[in-house]
Amino acid sequence: MGAAARRANAADHGAKLDLLRFVPFRLNRLAAEVSAALSSEYRERYGLDIPEWRVLATLGFRKEACSAQYIAHCTRTHKSTISRAVTTLLARQLIERVENENDRREYRLRMTRSGRTLYEELIPRLLRKEADILSCLSLREQKQFAAALGKIEQSLDLVQNAHEAQAKEAY
Repeated sequence: MGAAARRANAADHGAKLDLLRFVPFRLNRLAAEVSAALSSEYRERYGLDIPEWRVLATLGFRKEACSAQYIAHCTRTHKSTISRAVTTLLARQLIERVENENDRREYRLRMTRSGRTLYEELIPRLLRKEADILSCLSLREQKQFAAALGKIEQSLDLVQNAHEAQAKEAY
């Protein structure tokens, strides 16, 4: 009997949940810690909070402008949180609104030149921080970890690369 089957069997028989071994809890805790570690890079130097960074990051990996709704869906962030971030970034002139050619009632967002400059300055810093975070793993373990994450993402039908995201217009 595999580990997943043992856990399911234990759940059926009233076993208690060991929260610190519960994978969803561990993933959530890990994501929060990694996000906090990365946010120090853009908060201190650029005055961005996590939702503002998520807006810039989403716009940065796309070739075309997109809606705030797309950003909320892509980042799994509540639309009101994204809306506040968009308002701040518009005021700081890091992003701008462009009219949706297909629906003039809707606007899309894109980075301004200063937003793009900030984004491009920040990317090497974030990549170094990512490398620091992953440095506790060997290169082989990093590849295995990425592959395991990919399998979980695939099982949840999550888009796994920028090309897929562009093609589907959704995350």
